[in-house]
Amino acid sequence: MNRIDLRFAELKERKQPAFIPFLSIGDPDLKTSVDIIKQLEQSGASMVELGVPYSDPLADGPVIQRSSMRALKKHQVSIKDVMDVARQARNEGCELPFILFTYFNPVLQFGLDKIFAQLQESDISGLIIPDLPMEEDAEVRKLADEHNIHLIPLVAPTSNERIKKIVSRASGFVYCVSSLGVTGTRTEFHSGIDEFLKTVKESTSLPIAIGFGVSTHEQFARFAETCDGIVVGSALVRQVEEALPLFEQDVTRPQALLQIHEFVRKLIGSN
Repeated sequence: MNRIDLRFAELKERKQPAFIPFLSIGDPDLKTSVDIIKQLEQSGASMVELGVPYSDPLADGPVIQRSSMRALKKHQVSIKDVMDVARQARNEGCELPFILFTYFNPVLQFGLDKIFAQLQESDISGLIIPDLPMEEDAEVRKLADEHNIHLIPLVAPTSNERIKKIVSRASGFVYCVSSLGVTGTRTEFHSGIDEFLKTVKESTSLPIAIGFGVSTHEQFARFAETCDGIVVGSALVRQVEEALPLFEQDVTRPQALLQIHEFVRKLIGSN
């Protein structure tokens, strides 16, 4: 059984929402990304999105764009590097389900014929490709199914009549976009967000997760009442950005990881 399915089943038993952090892998470096993943697991993460840095990230706001540019400028981080990070974290005892977040061009460059076999070898359970439209995903979906990897769709408040069709082909969970535009922290969400979430939930038996903008405990708690999972990206990536000077020295690395721990525990409301 896929790790994502097992984790959502466990959380349903405990009546808890999944906390799904997003990381830009390679910012500030690959070893630190492994350490942050392990810290997130200790702090209460349910699964983690491993973001592949990309030079033209259409769905990403300024915080994630900056982190991607740092990773590309310093290390030229690739899909292979991100899979290596997943493998290393697993070798060091991490049990979190991993979800690869990347755009379609890097997938094509890697090669559809080999990427899914290597994702499977790296024990990556899910794949999100935000710029791959439903109408063009047949080959990718077939390969994902063959390798027991969930191809997770994004559905937005503007999807309207497409919602039922998108979620009917979903796998793993449905990623609901909370707001129009790119990622980034927000004080307000789309005015019809609750009706949108209700429509999605009525259209699928899969878990639904919400992302794009959640950054505070109050927002997390609000969506925990109606969603099975909450994705937090920009707010966490900003924590990494603010801790960059601390990550540069071995003596201050524990302090940087502690700051991330404290942010997560405050966000999800745990001691």
